[in-house]
Amino acid sequence: MSELIVKAVYPNNFHQTWPLVEQLFAKAIKYAGDEYTLDQIKALLAQGNWLLLVAVDDQNEIHGAASINFMNMLNDRIAFITALAGKDVVNEDIFKQVCDIAKVNGATKIQCAARESAAKLYKQVGMKERHIILEATL
Repeated sequence: MSELIVKAVYPNNFHQTWPLVEQLFAKAIKYAGDEYTLDQIKALLAQGNWLLLVAVDDQNEIHGAASINFMNMLNDRIAFITALAGKDVVNEDIFKQVCDIAKVNGATKIQCAARESAAKLYKQVGMKERHIILEATL
């Protein structure tokens, strides 16, 4: 496989791209703990509330996709990876490209929540454990 390039897909090009990434997100949300549905991801991306990223090869074929929610905190603008799917898309090169896109969009930090197996991959690209998120349904 050739080197992958990460591209941001903004709302004006979202509807052409969604059919190409929908199944990737369908696989990713099984780990979301019912936090959001596929239709909600689609709406948030289409409205520009979340940013869609795609990893493409030199033929413009999509190998991975991610969604990012930007959150303005008191001291930082956080790029929070809300969903990520694809094969072999967590590596230093792709992570650097994701970080560069996050910076262009004003982010000063990047974060994600991950189950243990995914956390091991993220640690390989330089992310560090900051929180352990626990949850109870009320």
